[in-house]
Amino acid sequence: MISLTRVSKQYGRQLLFVDASFQLNPGETVGLVGPNGSGKTTLFRLIAGEEVPDDGEISVPKKLTIGYFRQDVEESSGRSVLDEAILGSGRVGDLHHELEQLNHAMADPEQAGDLDRILARFGHVQEEYEHLGGYALEAQAREVLHGLGFDDERIDADVGELSGGWKMRVAMARVLLGQPDVLLMDEPTNHLDIESIVWLERFLTSRDGALLMTSHDREFMNRIVTKIAEIDDGEITMYSGNYDFYERERGIREANREAAYARQQAMLAKEQRFIDRFAAHAAKAAQVQSRVKALEKIEKIELPKRRRVMQFDFRTPPRSGEQVAVLEDLAKAYGRRVVHDGLNLTIRRGERWCVMGKNGAGKSTLLKMVAGHLTPDRGRVGLGASLKMGYFAQQSLDLLNPDLTVEEQLRQDFPHESIGALKNLAGAFQFSGEDVDKKIRALSGGEKTRLVLARMLLDPPNFLVLDEPTNHLDLATKEMLLEALKDFDGTMLVVSHDPRRWSPSVLPRPM
Repeated sequence: MISLTRVSKQYGRQLLFVDASFQLNPGETVGLVGPNGSGKTTLFRLIAGEEVPDDGEISVPKKLTIGYFRQDVEESSGRSVLDEAILGSGRVGDLHHELEQLNHAMADPEQAGDLDRILARFGHVQEEYEHLGGYALEAQAREVLHGLGFDDERIDADVGELSGGWKMRVAMARVLLGQPDVLLMDEPTNHLDIESIVWLERFLTSRDGALLMTSHDREFMNRIVTKIAEIDDGEITMYSGNYDFYERERGIREANREAAYARQQAMLAKEQRFIDRFAAHAAKAAQVQSRVKALEKIEKIELPKRRRVMQFDFRTPPRSGEQVAVLEDLAKAYGRRVVHDGLNLTIRRGERWCVMGKNGAGKSTLLKMVAGHLTPDRGRVGLGASLKMGYFAQQSLDLLNPDLTVEEQLRQDFPHESIGALKNLAGAFQFSGEDVDKKIRALSGGEKTRLVLARMLLDPPNFLVLDEPTNHLDLATKEMLLEALKDFDGTMLVVSHDPRRWSPSVLPRPM
């Protein structure tokens, strides 16, 4: 179906693919894995035709339809959520929007003189729309939007009034409704709550087309995919099985390769000792030359490249007062939608709270009010003595300077720290070697998240307020962060769409 043959791709000094090959066959469900910045999003763009390789060939059948859900959403307004979702439904979507325009035209007094032509066109469009199942599409669109967490009021509202996270869901609905032959999904579970993730899982497992997706939710990937494509060090390696199988198989392959490497090194050393011992013996000259030639022809086995994840240990934060935050009679509404009314909560030193709830329940709103980024309509948020807060939200990524490199950003933020300490910090968050010289504008979403967390945790606060901190993080870095948080000697308030990944030792108390 779709094939990449000996593809190479480079950005500046960063090599993403070197003679890489990959094939996606009809009906396959493939999980795409690899470290942040390894080229997963670039592979999507190459398949979607948004980028071209520096070398090699990409083959995509002409009549094949591709739906691509990505992490960056375009600004849109002036249409309802329903209309925006239907927009990606090919010819039916085009007819739907033409019907909307014709309805407006018929109600426009300035176009009264052209009413006969408008009515005639409306009749033709309506007939084709009905023939193609357009009215069933509207019902299907509402079903998909409901599954992604929208209520009827929000479905009929202007899409321009939505937050970035909700617009991501609209973009996902648009792609799903298009029913493409091939579905490319870049982190589909980011910004979804558990109920929406369960619905999406059912939807994806019931469709017939091919699927290529990235996800940092290993359990979601385990239940969806039957193959894994790993991008690492410029190559794409295929594994038959889900993510757990991939991890086991990768370990077996590495162990076998290490054993083969050890055996070959022992053989080479033995042959070299013979050559060195008898190089000056005329009687052995023919044997020496024969073995020299044989060694030159041997294909050398290389050790597998191990992806090292450094452990990060928090510095001890300053001690806060006993009462960290006190919320009294807190209320907040957006128009007629009330998200909090009479909320009372006391957070004490050393406690760890996880905020859970459906989409729109007000999880992020609560954290914003605690962090002082949003004023409640009623009530108060009282913060305790000697408090040093660290607040992470997706908007925190905007605090980075796109013109600086990773190292320059860290040196600007911590001018009194040694270069060694900053390099250790960067290494713990997967910035090593030439990675520290990358411009921030060239970083992937996961790399930016890692950098923001690294900046926060080098000089640790005693009260961490974290809104979806593991979004965009690859699985290895996510595990490292969760392990580090187990030993964090402070207070935590966390929103996560996947609290199952947080052990009880990290987040013992839900709310």
